[in-house]
Amino acid sequence: MLRIGILGAAGIAPNAIITPSRRRDDVEIVAVASRSASSASAYATAHSIPRSYGDYEHLLADPDFDLVYNALPPSEHARWSIAALEAGKNVLCEKPFAMSADEARLMTTAASDTGLRLIEAFHDRYHPLSAEIDRVVASGRLGEIVSAHADFTASIPFDPASIRHDPAVGGGSLMDLGCYPVHWLRALMADEPEVLDATATVNSLGADLSMDASLRFASGATARMTCSMVDGAELNSSLDVVGTLATLHVDNMVFPSKGHFVSETRDGITRNYTVAGLETYDHQLAAIVDGLATGEKLLTEGEDSVAQMQAIDSIYAAAGFERSR
Repeated sequence: MLRIGILGAAGIAPNAIITPSRRRDDVEIVAVASRSASSASAYATAHSIPRSYGDYEHLLADPDFDLVYNALPPSEHARWSIAALEAGKNVLCEKPFAMSADEARLMTTAASDTGLRLIEAFHDRYHPLSAEIDRVVASGRLGEIVSAHADFTASIPFDPASIRHDPAVGGGSLMDLGCYPVHWLRALMADEPEVLDATATVNSLGADLSMDASLRFASGATARMTCSMVDGAELNSSLDVVGTLATLHVDNMVFPSKGHFVSETRDGITRNYTVAGLETYDHQLAAIVDGLATGEKLLTEGEDSVAQMQAIDSIYAAAGFERSR
């Protein structure tokens, strides 16, 4: 039985970990912590979690669970993921992994030093759709990849009280949304990008509302990464790939179980299809359970998380942002 404690009474946790856990008979949510006892208790009651704590330290001192789900704001990921590892817990840390590549290195070093697991919660990477993209590329049907465009756009109306719009705690379109298309492009190319240039629009707090970055890979392939949280923007999460032999379009990369399609065009003939699968979070939890049992390294842990944050750092730098962490 995998027993999980949740750091943060977060809105994402019911979909990301609580509901998927309840669809299995080998996973149990046993505790939750918040910054106040009352909010932790209310959250525990609402979600039928046995124990609650009014501070994070007491959760980490609880010996009755194995894995911490860190659902805190990105600014708190490094501190509390490292603390959890040092308390003897494996960690599933929400994306984005950290505030910078430097923080990410400290986190992965702590995992290595403790011999425990630190996994980044890119849930979409564990859906069969992601494996299908890997398979299509590996098959050679596209030929050599020439260019790609990955986009995640969602309307998130500006709220100065929301962490999603506050750069001090890790808000902004690149951290919140753009981390996904950055990850898709890195996985597609199995390589790390050089950032050629980037432009952004900015809110009144200094967080990016949108980001448009041009990338290049060692093979010579170029890529464009776009993301936007501008109020009223139409929801989109897509990947387009141009190869020397064929093109590929994938719609709804983030939540394919809500409806998606794949279009592969070669010699003027287009084939449209879908890939069967559960919700992304169910696949992620299954991979974690298996990975912890077998010791097999997962797709979103270790050096992948550091390289991901390095790409994000480089895009911000190219767009002219000065980030201190």
